[in-house]
Amino acid sequence: MKRPSLMQLSLIIVLLALTHLQLATPLSVTEQWQAYWQPQPTHIEQIIFLNADLPRTLLAILLGAAMALSGSLLQQLTQNPLASPMTLGISAGAWCAIVLGGILLPQMPIPIEWLAMIGSLVALGLLGTLAGWRQLHSLSALLAGTALNLLLGSIAGIAVMLNDQYSRSLLVWGAGDLAQNDSHWLSWVCIRLLPALLILPWLCRPLQLLQLGSHAAAAAGLNVLRLAIITSLLALWLNGLAISAVGLIGFISLLAPALARLLGARSPAEQMKYSALLGMMTLLLADTLAMYASQVLPDILPSSAAAGLLGAPLLIYLCLRQPLAEGGELVSPPARSRRKLPLLLCLAVGVVVLVLCAIIGRDGMGQWVWSWPEAQLWSLRWPRLLAACAAGVGLAIAGLILQRLFNNPLASPDLLGISSGASLGMLAGLALGASASQWWFSAGGAALILLLLCWLAPRQTPARLILLGIGLSSLLEAVLQFVMAQGNNDSFQLLNWLAGSSYHTSANQALLLSGLVILLGLFTLPASRVLTLLLLGESHARSNGLNVQRTRWLLLLLAGGISLVISSQFGPMAFIGLVLPQLAIKLGARRIHSQLCLASLLGAVMLGLADLASRTVFFPAQIPVGALGSLACGCLLLLALLARSRSQHA
Repeated sequence: MKRPSLMQLSLIIVLLALTHLQLATPLSVTEQWQAYWQPQPTHIEQIIFLNADLPRTLLAILLGAAMALSGSLLQQLTQNPLASPMTLGISAGAWCAIVLGGILLPQMPIPIEWLAMIGSLVALGLLGTLAGWRQLHSLSALLAGTALNLLLGSIAGIAVMLNDQYSRSLLVWGAGDLAQNDSHWLSWVCIRLLPALLILPWLCRPLQLLQLGSHAAAAAGLNVLRLAIITSLLALWLNGLAISAVGLIGFISLLAPALARLLGARSPAEQMKYSALLGMMTLLLADTLAMYASQVLPDILPSSAAAGLLGAPLLIYLCLRQPLAEGGELVSPPARSRRKLPLLLCLAVGVVVLVLCAIIGRDGMGQWVWSWPEAQLWSLRWPRLLAACAAGVGLAIAGLILQRLFNNPLASPDLLGISSGASLGMLAGLALGASASQWWFSAGGAALILLLLCWLAPRQTPARLILLGIGLSSLLEAVLQFVMAQGNNDSFQLLNWLAGSSYHTSANQALLLSGLVILLGLFTLPASRVLTLLLLGESHARSNGLNVQRTRWLLLLLAGGISLVISSQFGPMAFIGLVLPQLAIKLGARRIHSQLCLASLLGAVMLGLADLASRTVFFPAQIPVGALGSLACGCLLLLALLARSRSQHA
C-alpha cells in the first residue's frame, strides 16, 4: 500500500475540521466565515460559534498534535512501541497531581501546567524505580505503568471521596472533554505549545543516532543522558499541556505513532510529522463521534471515551502482535541462609495484630476505644474485617501463582484484566439499576474475561496474556470515563467500589468470600511442585514430563478464579498481589510452601490493618480498604526498591 503524503493527510484534516464544525453549529460554511470576520456578532448562533465551536475544533487540532508528539518521543526514546504517557502511568501522575493540588492547595497560585509537570516527573521517577531505567523498552515497563495507573488512581480517588462535595467538577474534568466556553484555553495552549514545537527539529538527528542503540550512539559522540532528559521533559510537557487544558485523553499518544509506523514512517522526522497529523485526525474524528453520540444518547459522551473506543481495539491488536522484551526482575531472591523462617512466630504476631484490628475503634465523640465492641457494633465490624483478610490472602496466593507462572515478578492479578472485567460487569449492573452491593454483576464480567484468557492461554505466550490484560484494562478505561463524566451519584458509587470498599459487606458475603478463597487456596498446595518446576524454565519442566500448556491453563484458571472472587466483591486492588509474594521472599521464605504461608499471612495482616485505618484514620469519614491497602503496598515496594538500590551503591 502506498503511503499517503503529508499534503494528502493535511487535506483530510481540513475536511474533518469542516465536518466537525458543521456538526457543532447550525451555521453554514458561508455564515461561519461571515461570523468570523464580523466585528461584532449579533446572533446567538454566531456568539456560540466564535466562543465554543471554533475554539473546540482548533483545540482538537493542536492537542491532537501535542499528544501524538508526546507518545512518539517516548516511543523513540525508550524503543518501546507500546510506550505512551497512558501506558507508562505518566498521565495518571499528572492527573493525580492536579487533583491533589486543587483539593489540598486551592489558594496556592501554582499554574496547573506545572502541577501536571510535577506529577508527570514523579510518575516517571516511580516508573524507573519499579521497572529499572534500562528496562523501559520491555514488558516490565508496561506492567509497572499499569500498576502506577491503579496506585495513582487510588490516591486521587481517596482525595475525591474525602471532598466529594467540592470535587464533582474534578470528575467531569478528569474524564477528558473538549467542550469550550470561550477561547481562553485555545490561546493558553498556543502560547505554551509553540516553544516546544521549535525544539523538535533539533532532536531529529540525535534520535536517529539513538536508533542504533545507546552504546553505538554514545560511541558516535552522542550524549545519551542529556538527550534522554531533554526528550522526556519535552514529552511530559506536551502531555501535561493537554491534560491541563481538557483532562485525560490517553489513546491519542499511543494510537497516532502506531498508525505512523504502520504507514511506513521510519526516521524520527517522518515519525514526528506523520504522528502529529494522524493525532490531529484521530482526535478530530473522536470528538466528532463524541458530539454525534451526545446528540443521540441521553448522556454526554466525553471525547476521551470516544478516543478510547477507537484506540483500544488497536492497542489490543498491538499487544498481541508487537514483539517486546520480557524485562528483568523486580526484587532479587535473598541469599541462601541456613536459618529457618519462624512461621509460628509470624503467625502469632499476625493473630495479635488482627485481634487489635478487631478491638480498636472510635466512639461517637471520635475518642479512641480499646475494648471488645458491643454485639451490634461487632455484627458490623467482623464481616468487613473477615472479608478484607480473605481478600489479602487470596491476592497474595494469586500473585505468587502468576509470578511463578509467567516468571516475572511484576505479574499480579490486577494486571490480567480480570479486575477490569469485574468493573465492566459492575458498570452494566449500575446501568440496569442495580446497586454496587449486588456482586453477581461484577462476578459475571470477571468470569467472561477469565474464560477469554483461558481460551487464549494455549495459543499465546505468558507475556502476550499480560499484554492482553493491559489492553482490556485500557478498553475499560474508555467506558469508565463515560460514567465519570456524568458527575452524578452513580459516578461516586462506582468510584467508591473501584477503590475497594468494604462498607456494606454482609456476614453472608464475608463467609462466602473467605470460604471460596480457602477452597481455591487449598488447590495451590498440590501445585507447589509444578510452580517450582516452572520457575526453572519451560524446557526444564518439559524434560521432567510436565505438560506446560495444560499446566499453564490450569494455573491461570486457579489464579483467575481467586481474582474473580475478590474482584467481584472489592473491585481492582493494585500492588497487593504484586508486593506480598516478593515481601515473603525478602523475609526469607525460600520454598514454595513457606512463601504461600507467609504471603497469605502478610495479606491478611495488611488488609486487616487497612480496614482498621479505613474506619478510624479519617473518622467519621471512611476510606475504601482497597485504596489504602494499595497505597500501603505501593509504599512498601518503593521502600524495598530504594533500599536495594542504596545497598548496591554502598
